[in-house]
Amino acid sequence: MAHTKSINAGPASLGKRTNDSCGVGFRPKKKLGQHFLVDREAIQKIIVRSGFRESDLILEIGPGRGALTIPLARSVGHIIAVEKDPYLAGSLEKKLTRAGISNVTLVNADILRWDFQEIASRSLPKIQIIGNLPYNISSPILEKLVENRALIARAVLMFQLEVGRRLTASPGGKKYGAMTLLVKYHAHPTVLLEVPKDAFYPRPKVDSMVLDLDFERPYPGRSVHEPSFRKVVKGAFLHRRKTIINSFSGSSPSWNRDLLLEALNRCNIDPKRRAETLDMDEFLCLASALPLTNG
Repeated sequence: MAHTKSINAGPASLGKRTNDSCGVGFRPKKKLGQHFLVDREAIQKIIVRSGFRESDLILEIGPGRGALTIPLARSVGHIIAVEKDPYLAGSLEKKLTRAGISNVTLVNADILRWDFQEIASRSLPKIQIIGNLPYNISSPILEKLVENRALIARAVLMFQLEVGRRLTASPGGKKYGAMTLLVKYHAHPTVLLEVPKDAFYPRPKVDSMVLDLDFERPYPGRSVHEPSFRKVVKGAFLHRRKTIINSFSGSSPSWNRDLLLEALNRCNIDPKRRAETLDMDEFLCLASALPLTNG
């Protein structure tokens, strides 16, 4: 592993933007979802509101051009930055050296394939994470974090605004869905700030939201069998415009209509309700009432 990181720059006329560049001829890669944070005010707010301490070891997902990495490195103990793009990794390596920053370890790797155990042994008691996520891989990264939740304390992550609103949604709205429940079951989400699209280069089509996912504050109610909870949630939202009894029907061969009606009755849930109206406790009740089989 080596040192590395990078910042992003837009046109020089943008007053609040970083003035760093990544080299002549560098073009952000659309296939990697590269949109670099360049607004100094937004960068400072993210770092301050993240609340990381001087002694913390931080895992940064996708440091890119170092917009967060370099200022954050001056206020925490150590950063392990995982960057998939080898060109950006090499550029950031040089940038860190020029800045005299020695507490950043750069890893040129795909975070979706990276083993979190590589940092877990160095981070006590658990991993702290920060990242400006490419929009196209935010869901897979969330799944990976959930899989490794026993190793993670917090994750401060930038999402597409729509995704951020889904993760923090309450029952009863269109944004509330399976993703909301599956993430809130494992981590308590808090909105830190919204970031306008003008704060990035190249400018994306939508605004963003920074969330603090606290994996040490999962939902207090727990399912007897977590796979049952996941199956119930996904089945309920399989056809979200339908009533919950109709959405469940067909989601599992082992759940016939009589069994579903019995489970809904046991949990005092009207079969004509839609999944988006059910709260977490009602889903947990259904997870206990419906058997998990091979279906």
